[in-house]
Amino acid sequence: MKFTKLLFMVFVMIVMSSLAPTRATVVRGWGIEEKAACIVTDLMSCLPAILKGSQPPAYCCEMLKEQQSCLCGYIKTPTFGHYVIPKNAHKLLAACGIPYPNC
Repeated sequence: MKFTKLLFMVFVMIVMSSLAPTRATVVRGWGIEEKAACIVTDLMSCLPAILKGSQPPAYCCEMLKEQQSCLCGYIKTPTFGHYVIPKNAHKLLAACGIPYPNC
């Protein structure tokens, strides 16, 4: 339990120190389509599901679907990547009906 609390506190500190939102851009066909802002703090409701492997709340799935184009960026960022790669992250995405991205 202490480890989970420590991990959560570290995650919150990292997130709060990197609040600058980014935008994911997807190129389809001839045009460029801009997607939702990549704001990792919007995914805080997903943290218990990632840490414990529990069922994600509906709000978590909504935010993940909205930021689906951001997932590769999160995976490639060392600050967040270790939260997205574990098997619980795979379970979380599957529970929300989102395929794990191929980056």
